[in-house]
Amino acid sequence: MEKAILARSGLAATVACVAMAFGTVPALAAPFKCPRVGGDFVFGQEANVNSLDQPASNTISTRNVAMNIFETLITRDENNNPIPDLADSYTESPDRLTYTFKLRNGVKFHNGKPMTSADVVASFDRYARLGLERGMFKNVDKWEAPDASTFIIRMKEAQPTFIELLSSFSVPVVIVPAEQKDDAPMQLKTIGTGPWQLVDFVPGSHVKLKRYDGYTPNTHFEERTGFGGYKQACFDTVTFRIVTEPGARVAGLKTGELQGVEDLPTKALDDLKKDKNIAIVPLLNWWIQVAAPNTSVAPTDNVLFRKAVQAALDMDEIMDAATDGNYRLNVGFQYPNQPSYTDAGKEFYNIKDPAKAKQLLAQSGYKGEPVVLLTNKDYASMYNAALVMAEQLKAVGIKAELKVVDWPTSVNMQLKPDTGWNFFFTGYGTQPALGALATMQFFTPPNANYKPKDGKDDPDLMAAWNDMNSKPDAKDRQAAFARMQALIYERVYALPFGSLTKVQGVRANVQGFKPFRIPRMSNVWFSN
Repeated sequence: MEKAILARSGLAATVACVAMAFGTVPALAAPFKCPRVGGDFVFGQEANVNSLDQPASNTISTRNVAMNIFETLITRDENNNPIPDLADSYTESPDRLTYTFKLRNGVKFHNGKPMTSADVVASFDRYARLGLERGMFKNVDKWEAPDASTFIIRMKEAQPTFIELLSSFSVPVVIVPAEQKDDAPMQLKTIGTGPWQLVDFVPGSHVKLKRYDGYTPNTHFEERTGFGGYKQACFDTVTFRIVTEPGARVAGLKTGELQGVEDLPTKALDDLKKDKNIAIVPLLNWWIQVAAPNTSVAPTDNVLFRKAVQAALDMDEIMDAATDGNYRLNVGFQYPNQPSYTDAGKEFYNIKDPAKAKQLLAQSGYKGEPVVLLTNKDYASMYNAALVMAEQLKAVGIKAELKVVDWPTSVNMQLKPDTGWNFFFTGYGTQPALGALATMQFFTPPNANYKPKDGKDDPDLMAAWNDMNSKPDAKDRQAAFARMQALIYERVYALPFGSLTKVQGVRANVQGFKPFRIPRMSNVWFSN
């Protein structure tokens, strides 16, 4: 008998449990309805958007906008559990070799076209060709559409983690019209099925969305949950305005020119908390601040050189500068409150031993070549982390140089190891929050962040990754994750500095806005 997974409302389940506890069974709550409709919600985003082609971009600035436009077969709820989204339900065969998705009825694209399984097939085909996390399909034999409302994925071998990978909204498999199957990377026409549709996108300036009046909400739910559930567009329009200067975001929020912002500097918080027109909404463990080495080019192709860099770094000093003190040191790629957390590799974290760094530097044969730190000013935390790291490297005899470009440019350069950089500054945010698999995908083909030399991935790393995905027992999968994390530290395929707290803010008349990995513009409204 196949195991069926249906969309269920967390709210409904909670009501039922409470009812049983008190011996009564009240009627389920009605689906969410906007208390007030109208207005333009202007949201101050801190970084430029390189593209709205969600499968081809793994930047959080893209995800912030695109995930309000596009939807997926399955996604995650508020507690990080996979739930159907455009799928009405799905079944997993007992041998875990077949996944059958039944599509929701009545879903339409923003161009008015009804969504069918043909669109799902085309979207998966495009993702398999250019999606940044297309490695998740390595174990997929084929997919097919026996009828207009059914989509089937057939596996080569059983993979207990496949649904976890597919439901990730790190770089999700969004569903687009079949006619867009051959759109080139970063040039996807922005036509989705979500509550919001694109009006205007001016790179470096803004992205404007409007309510999609043909949107069909998921009636298996009563409320928004995670990036799924019952969603409604309450505003007439939403404008993501690019505001890279922290002081400008603070000023805009205070005057009301901005009704929400995604990042407020720590030094401004005391003053903002006194303003009755502003609500501060912090989110702990927003991301792990990271420098990723380019192991394809000298001198960072030398593991002894990378170890010298690792030994030289004082993570407290770096994170203090990066966040104005609003941080926690963090070993690894998960957070201590998560079930998958491990401190494997901790002996290689926050060594801060200049003498050891100099010794390793001499052993590496370093000849004083420039070491380029690729960073940006869109994200102040990345820029400030790079400044401090550069000084720490200079102190042990490394000729560190900053290359400062805008965020989209740095991301595009990072994708190619021959564009003149040794360390790329970034933040792992949505991925660690989604769990160990989502984060470890950064170190797997086809787009491993550490840029393996000659495209030859570390076989030990890949063996651990395969075990993370294929071991039947969850304890064995967790052990593989610990092994993979330890290898990344030992061979210095990443330099995680620590975790920062993201402090968002909204005007007091903005209701329903809850801090999340990605700003959710549905089920949010103005009270007056």
